[in-house]
Amino acid sequence: MRLFGELAVALLEAQARPPAVKIDPINPLAPRKPHFKAHAKNVIVLYQVGGPGQMDTFDYKPALQKLHKKPVPKSFREALKATRHANVFEGCKDELMASPYKFTQQGQSGLWVSELFPELSKHVDELCFVHSLQSESNNHAPSSYLFHTGDLNAGKASLGSWITYGLGTENQSLPGYVVLFDAGPLGGAANYQNGFLPPAFQPTKLRDQGLPVLDLSPPKEFEASQKDTFAFLRQMNLMHKQGKVQPTELDARIASYELAYRMQSAALEVGDVEKEPAHLRRAYGLEHKDPRTVAYARKLLLARRLIERGVRFVEVYDMPDKDGWDAHGELEKNHTPRARWIDQPTAALLTDLKQRGLWDETLIIWASEFGRTPMMQGNNGRQHNAAGFTIWLGGGAVRPQRYGATDELGLMATDKPMTFKDLHATILTALGLDNEKLYYERAGRPERLTGVAGTARVVKELLA
Repeated sequence: MRLFGELAVALLEAQARPPAVKIDPINPLAPRKPHFKAHAKNVIVLYQVGGPGQMDTFDYKPALQKLHKKPVPKSFREALKATRHANVFEGCKDELMASPYKFTQQGQSGLWVSELFPELSKHVDELCFVHSLQSESNNHAPSSYLFHTGDLNAGKASLGSWITYGLGTENQSLPGYVVLFDAGPLGGAANYQNGFLPPAFQPTKLRDQGLPVLDLSPPKEFEASQKDTFAFLRQMNLMHKQGKVQPTELDARIASYELAYRMQSAALEVGDVEKEPAHLRRAYGLEHKDPRTVAYARKLLLARRLIERGVRFVEVYDMPDKDGWDAHGELEKNHTPRARWIDQPTAALLTDLKQRGLWDETLIIWASEFGRTPMMQGNNGRQHNAAGFTIWLGGGAVRPQRYGATDELGLMATDKPMTFKDLHATILTALGLDNEKLYYERAGRPERLTGVAGTARVVKELLA
C-alpha cells in the first residue's frame, strides 16, 4: 500500500509541476529570458571527432618523454585498474610512447603547447584549459552521445536543442541551432538531434559552399505567388489545428514553413562569405593551398557570421574523413595534417570574435569524446582514453586558466576530475540557465540534459 501511495503522490506532483519553458507553438524560437544573469548568450562548439591525444596537444608530460618505450609503472596500472576505466589497457602494448612533438611555453602564463598549434598558441592567455575531463565510455559513439546529449545511448536531446529550447534565438529569420560538417560525427545524427524535445528545436545543417540550404528559393515562375501560397497554407493548417491544446508536429510544420520563407534572403546573405574583406579571408585560411584548411576555414567564418546575426548555437564538426583524430597507428600521419587544417582558422576565429566585440558574449568550446593513451598501440599509435583528457573553453564567459590535471603520464585525471554532466551544468550556467530547472516533461517525469537532479556539479571556478 505504501508503494501505491508514493506512486500516487509522484503522479500528483507531476501533474502539478509547471512546464519549465512556455513555448509559443507558432513561434517556438522566440527569444526567452534566462533564469539569471548570463555570462554569454551564444555558443560555438568546435568538435574534434575521434579523440586527439592530450599529451600531443595541450597536456605536456615530461615524465612520459623520459619513459619512452618503457613498461607502464606498476603504480599507474594499479591505480587505473581500481576504477571504471580499467579497460583502457585493452589493445595497448605494455610500452609507453613519448609525444613526437616538441612543446614550448607560450604567453605570459607560460602554458605548454605542442608545436602542432603555432597560431593557436598565441591565444593561450585567453583560454581555459580543462585537463581533467573524464567520460564513461571508451567507445566513440557512446562517448560522443554522452558529450552531446548527456547519455551513453542514442535518442536523447542534444546540447544545442536544450539551449535553444531554454533561450530561443535572437534572429527569427535564421535557425536557432546550426550544424556544419562534411562527414558527420561518429554515431550519426543522434549526436545533434532534438530527441524528445519538440521538432522546432532540431538543428539545421547548413552548407558552407554555394547555397546554404538546397532548394530554399522557389523557381522564378512561382516567386510572385509564393507569399499567397504560404498564407493559404498557414490558414488551412491553423484551421486544422483548432481544438488541439498541446504543441504538435503540425505546429512545427507551420513554424518551419514560415522560417523557410524568412530564410530565403537571410540564409543566402549569411552564407555569402566572399563578401568578407580579403584580409580577413586570408587570415582564416580561405586562400590556403591546402583544400582541407580552406574547408575548415569556411565553416568557422560561417559560424562567426551566424553568431553575429543572432543564431544561438553553432557546432562545427572537424570530420573531413572517416577517421578524424582516431590515431590507432602512425599518430604523426594522423595528427600533423589535422592540426594544420584547424590551427590557422581557429586562431583567426578567436581574433575575429574579439575584434568584432563578440568575444564577451560568445562561449567557444573545443572538445572531443575522449583523449588517447600514453601507451603505444600498433605502429606508433594510441588507444582511446576516457580516463583523463583535455578540452578548452574560450570567450568572455570563462576565466583563463589551467584547470585540473592528469597524472605524470597523462593516463588518468587525478586533480579535480570533471564529468560531461559537470561540463553541461557549467555551460548552461554560463548562459544563465539553471540545469535543475531546465527540464522537459516526458512520460510523467522531468528529463534534463544533466540527468537526475543533484547529480551534476557547476564548476564555478571556470566561469569569469
